[in-house]
Amino acid sequence: MLTDITVSQTKSRHKPYKVSDSGGLYLLIKSTGKCWRMNYRFAGKQKTLAVGVYPTVSLVEARKKRDTAKDHLAKDTDPSLRKAIRKQATLHVAENTFQAIALEWHTKHIHTWAASTAHSIKRYLEKDIFPCLGNRLIKDITAPELLAVLRRVESRGAHEKVQRCRKYAGWIGLLYAAATGCAECDPGGDLRGALIPVKVQHHPSITDPQGVGALNLIVFLPD
Repeated sequence: MLTDITVSQTKSRHKPYKVSDSGGLYLLIKSTGKCWRMNYRFAGKQKTLAVGVYPTVSLVEARKKRDTAKDHLAKDTDPSLRKAIRKQATLHVAENTFQAIALEWHTKHIHTWAASTAHSIKRYLEKDIFPCLGNRLIKDITAPELLAVLRRVESRGAHEKVQRCRKYAGWIGLLYAAATGCAECDPGGDLRGALIPVKVQHHPSITDPQGVGALNLIVFLPD
């Protein structure tokens, strides 16, 4: 059996080689580093499980992973297949968080906005929504959760901003995530009456030609 000293003192050679521990566990030494592997048989076939990279995974941790794999084998479960399924599930979660979907939506539509608009939308998301909901699966976010986030923005007196944030969350949730199958509904759609409405201030019509020309300098966020 291996010891911590033996593992730490193994040196690379001109060709990869392995030093065995027990129960099918061994350390594979290559020019690029050391990694743990475990040989086992499942359904009559010889297979190899990648256990981890040394020193991130120590000898003690590698043995624990080996024992866990043996427990799965005792239950007629292929540890390599189980590892692949868990990896795919983790990847699925990472790809379907609110932040991941929001950034994908932003990238898809950025060419339709002015540069200043694209920057403002992303800044609103990064400052007010991502810190609270960014790591959540978008399909799991409920209307009360989104409302709690928006109420924090509203408490600062930013009534116009909170309406924009609700609208952006709606575009992401309903018009994009739901359309692409990442979510079933838009939680922001249920909040239209739960936030303080923005008072629209009407201005007299501008008849001065110079005043009309100045309107071209105003950049509006999309509705």
